[in-house]
This record gives sequence, C-alpha cells and structure tokens, in this order.
Amino acid sequence: MSSTPAPRPRYRWTVLSAGVVAQAAYAAAGLGLPAIAPAIRSDFELTLTQTGIVLAASFLGSVPTLLLWGLVADRVGERIVITVGLATSAVALVWAGYASSFAMLVTALAVAGGLAAGVNSASGRAVMAWFAAEERGLALGIRQMAVPLGGAIGAVALPLLEHHVSLRAAFIALAGGCVVAACVAFALIRVEPTDDASISARPLRDRRVWLICVGSTFFVTTQLSLLGFFVLFLHDHRGVSTAVAAAALAVTQVLGGVSRIALGRWSDRIRMRIVPLRRVGLGIAVSVAVLTVLLDASPWLVVPALVVAATFGLSWNGLSFAATAETAGRARSGTAIGLQQTFLAAGGLVAPIAFAAIVHHSSWRLAFAFAAASPLVGYAVLRPLAER
Repeated sequence: MSSTPAPRPRYRWTVLSAGVVAQAAYAAAGLGLPAIAPAIRSDFELTLTQTGIVLAASFLGSVPTLLLWGLVADRVGERIVITVGLATSAVALVWAGYASSFAMLVTALAVAGGLAAGVNSASGRAVMAWFAAEERGLALGIRQMAVPLGGAIGAVALPLLEHHVSLRAAFIALAGGCVVAACVAFALIRVEPTDDASISARPLRDRRVWLICVGSTFFVTTQLSLLGFFVLFLHDHRGVSTAVAAAALAVTQVLGGVSRIALGRWSDRIRMRIVPLRRVGLGIAVSVAVLTVLLDASPWLVVPALVVAATFGLSWNGLSFAATAETAGRARSGTAIGLQQTFLAAGGLVAPIAFAAIVHHSSWRLAFAFAAASPLVGYAVLRPLAER
C-alpha cells in the first residue's frame, strides 16, 4: 500500500527568502568590492598585488571562523548565527569606511568577513531543514543565487556611491545592508523540527566530504580570479571605461545567479549532484581557455568572452553546496558546510593574490591560462564520487 509524502510547510519559502537576503548582504561586500577596485587602488595608492590583498581580505578573515560558525549553527541554530554575525560585521564595515591606511583597510575587511562568515553554513543548514531532497537542489540553487545577486547589486550601487558621494559612503552602504539582513533573519528564520537521525554522522571524518571540499577549491580559485579582476583587467589592460566594465560585471552576476537555479533544478531532476558539477568544471575550463586566446582581440569579443567564462565560473556553487550538505546529513550539515566554506575561503584568499602576482611578474595571458587549468584538477579530484 503506497502513501503520499506529507506536504512540506509553505513557510519554507519564507525561510529561504530570509536566507537569500542574508547571503546577498554578505556577498555584496566580497563580490561588490571589485567594482570599486580602481577607486580603492587610487585612494590608497596601492600596487596591483596590494589591491589583490584588499580584495582577498574578507576571505582571509573567514578562513579561521567558517568551521567554528558551522559548529555553532549545529549547536544553537541558524537564527542566532546569522543575526549576530551580520550585525557585528556591519560595525567592521563602517570601520573599513573610515580606514586611513592599507593595513587598517585590510584588517577591517578581514574582521567583517570573519564575523559574517556564519551566514554560509547557517542559511544552508536552514534549507536542509525545511526542504525535502527532491527540492533541495532548486532551493540551494536559489540560496546560492544570492551570492551573485549581492555581487550584482554591489557592482551597480558601489561605483555610483563612490562617484557621486565618496568611497566611505560605499562601505557604509554595505554595513547598512548587513543590518537590514540581520533584522530580516531575526524576524523570519525559525527552526524546523526534524526526525533526521544523522546526528551520528561525522563529516570531519568523512572522506567524501573532504573530496568535495578539495575539488570545489580548484573551481573557486578560477571563479574569484575572474570576478576579482574583471573590472581591473578591462579597465587597465583593454581601456574599457570603469562604468562599462562594472555594468558587464553586474550582468555576469545576474547570469551566474540564473545558472545556479537552473543547475540546481536540473540536478533534482536527474537525482545527481557530482556528475553535473564535474560537467560544469569542464565548461569553466573550456570557456576560460577561449578567453585566454582572445585576450588581445577586439573588446567586442573580449567582453562577451569574459562574461561567458565568469558566468560558468559562478554557476557551480549550489551543486557543490547540495552535495556537501546531503553527504553529511541534516543534523551535521552546518559543520560540513563550514568545512567546505573554509576550503573555498582559503582558495578565495590565495586566488586573487596569486593571480595578481602572475600578472605583475609575467602577463595577463599566463594568469588566465592558470585559471583555465585549475577546474580540470577539480574535475579529476571529484571523479571517485561521480554517481552511476
């Protein structure tokens, strides 16, 4: 005798919406800053390598806190982690707005990134609690869409604020977004009771979780190299105006968000996470390789090629997130996501600094060539996990 599954509560979409707002606010600082990188570089009189350090600062701060936030989320719940993390991060972003030196700016951004990093594991854990497996790829795709959405908002708003008001105003606006998102999370997120018995799971000892973490890291290095130097490359190397380059970055963020939702839905339909993740890895490698060949061609070719490559680079995160959380199980998903995000933050820390160093000591072409090769390593690392 068959039985139909119990209906899922409609409130799950409210929880997901609150998670999207929180993630977008967090992402605006990390992915929006590249849009004002030329202004930061000019105001603080930075070298290209120093600019890369500024863009990597939030990842530097999050590396030591992501796993801790995941453990805390498993212990006290998502609502507290998101609310406290974003509210305190807002204070650090105001500090960044008043920074008077390179060292102070990097420190403030690192503190802001470390305090807000719990949004990653907590919002992902909330989705695991409220959505069944057959909807989870779509839900996590929507939640991960918030990352490029926040980046797109930052790419549009921050240059306008910097140009018409001041660089400080751009940082204060980021702080304001975090405060709003903290209030939304406090008001709307609540714990969904679950009978999931996966409390016995130990994601820190699970080889599958570690393989997903390592493979994803080779994807994120390319993603953040492309996004971090999107505007600087077009402006400094190809002579494209900052406004046009920032607009192209915003379009890329939107396309990346749409692709995350589409891939999440596709993975639900085929009931696989790793196979589509590896295929996207190949797409990243091919598209960045094409961009590398076209680097000195007409801007009418380079800009679309960069948009396509960066869109591929943005598209995979939801699949990786879903694979990690489902492997660990709902009760320990915060810890597993925290571990994965620690790997991604480490990759985000290394990528812009290494990319800038290669450009400085060699060429943009060699830097993009390394970015094209990195996803192929991730593709190979994930092979043992590919579903049959």
